Amino acid sequence: MIIKGKVHKFGSDINTDDIIAAKYLVTTDEKELGKHCMENIAPDFAAKVQEGDIIVADSNFGCGSSREHAPRALKGCGIKAVIAKSFAGIFFRNAINVGLPFLESDQAQEFSDGDEVEIDLSAGVIKNITKRETYKTEPFPKFLQDIVACGGLMEYIRRNKKCTKSR
Repeated sequence: MIIKGKVHKFGSDINTDDIIAAKYLVTTDEKELGKHCMENIAPDFAAKVQEGDIIVADSNFGCGSSREHAPRALKGCGIKAVIAKSFAGIFFRNAINVGLPFLESDQAQEFSDGDEVEIDLSAGVIKNITKRETYKTEPFPKFLQDIVACGGLMEYIRRNKKCTKSR
């Protein structure tokens, strides 16, 4: 699974309120949430994102309250993956649930806003095309790639009911 896009760079401790403000939690529609993604910390963010872009952040991305709306908002505005030095546990789980891939990388600080990046989830390889650098990270596990390919956990379960019924 290959993802290629432009980097939108953020720092540490980007919380779920930064990703999507509480006042928008009245919907789960990804496109509607995407219109307001990051607006409290980067008001023009949603307008700048192109389908397929990637967020790169420092440590503790997605901290704060437990809201599946945060990764839904990211997907809704066109973000296809998040790379960070570390993630809050609840964001990790919610991203899987909605089918948003993420990779931990100690080299997250090496990226700059606007860099062109290619991610090979299967191999755990991140290429910064702009800077001609390649980083190795843990590959995204196959079963998580399958969940992402289905669009999230619930769709994955729907498509694989015969597997879950036999357990």
